[in-house]
Amino acid sequence: MDRSFLDWPFFEDRHRELAAGLEAWASANLPVDHGDVDAACRGLVQALGAGGWLKHSGGEALDIRSLCLIRETLARHDGLADFAFAMQGLGMGAVTLFGTPGQRQWLDRTRAGEAISAFALTEPGSGSDVARTATTAVRDGGDWVLNGEKTYISNGGIADLYVIFARTGEAPGAKGLSAFLLPADTPGLEVVGRIEVMAPHPLAHLRLTNLRLPETALIGTAGGGFRVAMTVLDHFRPTVGAAALGFARRALDEALARVRERQLFGAPMAELQMVQGHIAEMALKVDAAALLVYRAAWAKDQGAPRITREAAMAKLYATEAAQEVIDQALQLFGGDGVRVGMAVESLYREIRALRIYEGASDVQRLVIARSVLGGD
Repeated sequence: MDRSFLDWPFFEDRHRELAAGLEAWASANLPVDHGDVDAACRGLVQALGAGGWLKHSGGEALDIRSLCLIRETLARHDGLADFAFAMQGLGMGAVTLFGTPGQRQWLDRTRAGEAISAFALTEPGSGSDVARTATTAVRDGGDWVLNGEKTYISNGGIADLYVIFARTGEAPGAKGLSAFLLPADTPGLEVVGRIEVMAPHPLAHLRLTNLRLPETALIGTAGGGFRVAMTVLDHFRPTVGAAALGFARRALDEALARVRERQLFGAPMAELQMVQGHIAEMALKVDAAALLVYRAAWAKDQGAPRITREAAMAKLYATEAAQEVIDQALQLFGGDGVRVGMAVESLYREIRALRIYEGASDVQRLVIARSVLGGD
């Protein structure tokens, strides 16, 4: 793989050391068997914790460049490994950024790979429009009583704890939401069903029925849940672009090997000008995506209070470009590209969801346009 991007000024020596160490670990441990997805995810979380990689997923602070490098590397080796790592960070992002000392004790377990976390925001009637959240949390004495449903929850059914968002009613719309830390064994939490998707991951539909949480479960302030959610997504959205970048790099590497060894009309495919044109376009998209992803990560690490525009650009471009790069790689493989078990076939299924979760592509376009029009 081309590793020259690590010499870019976005990175410090510690990032280059991190990338080299994780590359060696991933080469020795990935991919894993995906036959039992739940067991694979549990095993991956434990292995990532034992390897020390989950210490980057939360704690006193988040280094976004490190998160991006880890997600890019893991995605290039095994999409499920990237998923397992990402959810430990996203799932506990609210606790890392807003949690009380008591809540932050959970970080010791998630960083060690001893507990699996989840981020429960999406509902049957609200995905990108968080202001339409219908799950409610009502005060009752010293407790909060939650009722509602969540869907497409990553790690749903295998998580040990969830960060869950509910309407507490301090104001209409997005200003009346709050975030809570919910242990999975809390009475009233039901896994209604598992959701099967084209690239198998543990996803579930959850129901909360008269579920009681103590006051200490509130993350941040009552009514501050929208800020919590958006701050977490602001930190982690560039990492979605990084995962897409990892998929794209793998697709480019697979395509390069294919066209160098495959004979067509008496010569390697790589000697055909049309093939060279496709390779050039793929390489261009990979580098452009990397520049946007690591610009956003660098800006956040330098102390930018918000990187909403940069994160949206990184997530939008990297995921859309990766889809195109992977599609072109599959085309260069011909019939072999759609065979189950081929790397490009797996990448083709893995990439599609990244253009939807943590803000669909059209939502990112709206974010960018409003930023540009508003002069932010």
